[in-house]
Amino acid sequence: MATDSWALAVDEQEAAAESVSFSRTGPDKAAQSLLNKLIRSNLVNTTNQVEVLQRDPNSPLYSVKSFEELRLKPQLLQGVYAMGFNRPSKIQENALPMMLAEPPQNLIAQSQSGTGKTAAFVLAMLSHVDPSNKWPQCLCVSPTYELALQTGKVIEQMGQFYPEVKLMYAIRGNKLEKGLKLQEQIVIGTPGTVLDWCQKLKFIDPKKIKVFVLDEADVMIATQGHLDQSLRIQRMLPKSCQMLLFSATFEESVWNFAKRIVPDPNVIKLKREEETLDTIKQYYVVCNCKEEKFQALCNIYGAITIAQAMVFCHTRKTAGWLAGELSKEGHQVALLSGEMQVEQRAAVIDRFRNGKEKVLVTTNVCARGIDVEQVSVVINFDLPVDKDGNPDNETYLHRIGRTGRFGKRGLAINMVDSKFSMNILNRIQDHFDKKIERLDTDDLDEIEKIAN
Repeated sequence: MATDSWALAVDEQEAAAESVSFSRTGPDKAAQSLLNKLIRSNLVNTTNQVEVLQRDPNSPLYSVKSFEELRLKPQLLQGVYAMGFNRPSKIQENALPMMLAEPPQNLIAQSQSGTGKTAAFVLAMLSHVDPSNKWPQCLCVSPTYELALQTGKVIEQMGQFYPEVKLMYAIRGNKLEKGLKLQEQIVIGTPGTVLDWCQKLKFIDPKKIKVFVLDEADVMIATQGHLDQSLRIQRMLPKSCQMLLFSATFEESVWNFAKRIVPDPNVIKLKREEETLDTIKQYYVVCNCKEEKFQALCNIYGAITIAQAMVFCHTRKTAGWLAGELSKEGHQVALLSGEMQVEQRAAVIDRFRNGKEKVLVTTNVCARGIDVEQVSVVINFDLPVDKDGNPDNETYLHRIGRTGRFGKRGLAINMVDSKFSMNILNRIQDHFDKKIERLDTDDLDEIEKIAN
């Protein structure tokens, strides 16, 4: 396939796919969150410190190291083990005793994707349900239809030995007969539909709700209308209702929203692990054009053993061209680009994570939230710049931070092809106060040295 036709094919494929653009607004955050859920088959081993702030400083604070200590219903314990949870994750250790306490306690918790928080609040909902009462008792609000379905899957898996508890989705396409009273004990849905079902259509009696979960609060408030709808649902609930709110980030707008939704909360925050460049060796290579950059890349591959590598490009066209050239050289290449649908992206990442491809070529938009333990080398084919042409230091840190994860040493190689990109590199170097060494990729001995 000619190089340009490969790039063209990629652009066409992207144009044909439904556009999921990644700016800072609602659906994009939701798409990112969904992508994270789809590509996480197991819990992330987080080294973040959990900080717990209790509502009542005098009550004994305890965390659990095993699920048995929680005295769960046997059919729920069976469900937990069937899902492959052997012991509680860090967030679960602290959150579950609060969520399952009697009387129930309110909680605001910060947790990233992959920390087991969905399983934690699902366990809380299933524990508080009385299956002999045939009406909604637990309500969970998610920002999008797809995210609601993901939560529903967890409920179905964890409740597989507890068939008396039933689940209903309050989502746009789910049309019910007028005057119907729901008999399902757990309802998951999006804010607009849930509000309609409580208020206008009266399928749900909000006064009978015992547990209210608001998931992905940061995504929720980025979506027009969701903030207001969530607050209106919350106001209809009884004072005794347990309120649980989760968010990956807690900038001020999210925090203010959380405090309006959850009165007298306990708070669990993850102290942010400082991303560091200490375990990462950084180099730069001087080239004159993209062809020379490609040759340098081939030389690096020829000289050192690389388990898996991620290569970042500035545009889809460059990414498409580079993936084509690498394929011709016999490399197994995966290509990620912004216009692919979330499911397509998840499939590509999954293949890469399972080692089916050894090189992942991607543009910037797809880079967030992808943790692949085997990535030992990150190559900036193009340096990250913001829309004004200034160095994007945060993106640089996120990109190359992947190689030094999980306490391992990593390698980052930056391609420089102009005075402009040299200037960007120098400014990145100054910002992090870490020297980036020059590497001569025509000298194979020198390349071999950096691998040791």
